[in-house]
Amino acid sequence: MDQVEAEGRLLDAAEALFYERGIQTVGMDQIRAASGISLKRLYRIFPSKSELVLACLERRDRRWRERLAAYVARKADGEERVLAVYDWLYEWFAEPGFRGCAFINSYGELGAVDPAVAGAVRAHKDAFAAYLAALVADAGAPRDLVGPLVLLAEGAMTAAAISGSPDPARQARGGAARLLASV
Repeated sequence: MDQVEAEGRLLDAAEALFYERGIQTVGMDQIRAASGISLKRLYRIFPSKSELVLACLERRDRRWRERLAAYVARKADGEERVLAVYDWLYEWFAEPGFRGCAFINSYGELGAVDPAVAGAVRAHKDAFAAYLAALVADAGAPRDLVGPLVLLAEGAMTAAAISGSPDPARQARGGAARLLASV
């Protein structure tokens, strides 16, 4: 097995375990067992658990933002694209195994003790806010709506994880529609 395949298997295993059980509760030996990669090779590829966590977050960030952008791009221009963000959130929240936002979860576990993880989480959230800001600008809506629209999405992520229901996305969409209609 080559380096790329081994790294992919490690990231797949680690990401699934971290998302399902939490970062701090998962040991490197569990990742080794789930991936089928020896512990020696695991540490050659990712010398520390922190580096593995960061690699998982970076990969997840790319996938998450690509999925969101692809969904939104299928919608008409303007306000429909802004509202499509919340429709996509609903679909994501309804997926089997949804356990909240991996970035919020990671920050909750490690943000206070691992500056690199905190930085990766902030970068992801900043990129999401910038994407939403671009949608708001394309819709011709005032820039000062970006903050409240981001908070509606972020709040929906947390509420959906805690409630186990995708409904917070619908509620956030309703709030977003009212904000957009008020200008």
